[in-house]
Amino acid sequence: MLVFPLNIARELFTVINVGFRVIGYMLNSFPAVRLNGYFMFAVGHMSLAYLIGKASSKFLKVNPNIPLMLVLSILPDIDIAIGTLTGTAIHRGPTHSLFFSLIIFVPFFIIYSKRAVPYFLAYISHFLLGDFFVGGKLQLFWPLSNNNFGFHQAGFSYVGIGDPINIATELSLLAVAIVIMAKTRDYKIFLKNDKTNLILLIPIATVLLPTFTGYPFSMPIFLVLPAIGIAHLFFLILFGTSILIILYSTIKKR
Repeated sequence: MLVFPLNIARELFTVINVGFRVIGYMLNSFPAVRLNGYFMFAVGHMSLAYLIGKASSKFLKVNPNIPLMLVLSILPDIDIAIGTLTGTAIHRGPTHSLFFSLIIFVPFFIIYSKRAVPYFLAYISHFLLGDFFVGGKLQLFWPLSNNNFGFHQAGFSYVGIGDPINIATELSLLAVAIVIMAKTRDYKIFLKNDKTNLILLIPIATVLLPTFTGYPFSMPIFLVLPAIGIAHLFFLILFGTSILIILYSTIKKR
């Protein structure tokens, strides 16, 4: 009686494993990106998106899907995969464009009105706040302009992914996010048997698991930056628990 559910579990594991290998291959195909560090860690993007999404939803009096906001916060980096498949270097181009993002979200604003705002803010926080200060080189107004924008391009000192100021900022964002998540009990959202939480497989396979084998460096994150490794482990455990709860509930029903 458990054959079908167990098959589902095996298939999900296969998806995660394949996604993990594909993303690892794609990231290793971009040595310039890996060496120069033109990005933030996932923990910083997701913590920032949670805090901004939480603040905006409270102001607008809406109740957004928090897992979806966290996924949207890392979605702009899909251009790494697109660049690999097309053989073009488009990182921090179209998917990191404020103008392009506005165009994409217009239908959602029309249909969902203010309920779409927290999701939009979660998405643009990736590059308008995170990547703008870490690495820069953003084509914020693509396709109207191919000019690069960023903290460094504005004349300030360059901040890379491994700089102490970035590490401290990302860990601080996570700390604040954890406190608020505990105070508001938002963590319980990840402990529910809600199949929409399966969307968390995306960050697990693309930006969390890879850190433990080398991304974005040439060795596991714990050997490079233990504190950031622990920070990523927090999200990995939280998201992984959510997936396991769904799998367990599915098996139990069978």
